[in-house]
Amino acid sequence: MSLRALILFALVLTVSACGSRMNPFNWFGGDREQRVDISAQNERVDPRGLVREVLSLDVQATSSGAIVSAVGLPETQGFWAVDLVEVARESGTITYEFRVFPPTGPADVVNQASREVVVATSLSVRDLSEVRTIVVLGQENSRTVSRR
Repeated sequence: MSLRALILFALVLTVSACGSRMNPFNWFGGDREQRVDISAQNERVDPRGLVREVLSLDVQATSSGAIVSAVGLPETQGFWAVDLVEVARESGTITYEFRVFPPTGPADVVNQASREVVVATSLSVRDLSEVRTIVVLGQENSRTVSRR
């Protein structure tokens, strides 16, 4: 086989693998939103409240696993101590609550960008081996990403 044919063959294999499940960048697709009724959920020990709305959820592959990041939208500026708190891990699904403390004093509502809070957590390769779906809960909605 000539070098040119070998390079062409390797290129075809590489491009065809881009859409496969073997490519770690294809592990999780875009997020989906679902509206939730917070009154139906159990009270947790964590004193922080849930962020009002989860705007986005993203999973980025890393050499050691993945980084799960979410953007939330509280009512006003000044929310702090944001965290993704794992509340369930069953049947291939990890569920997180997007927890925040409210401002300690009066807070403004300037625009959406000034109120957004960002949080991230990491999952190891071992954690990911058993995960098919990641869910992040807020007061008014949840966002979900699943493996392709």
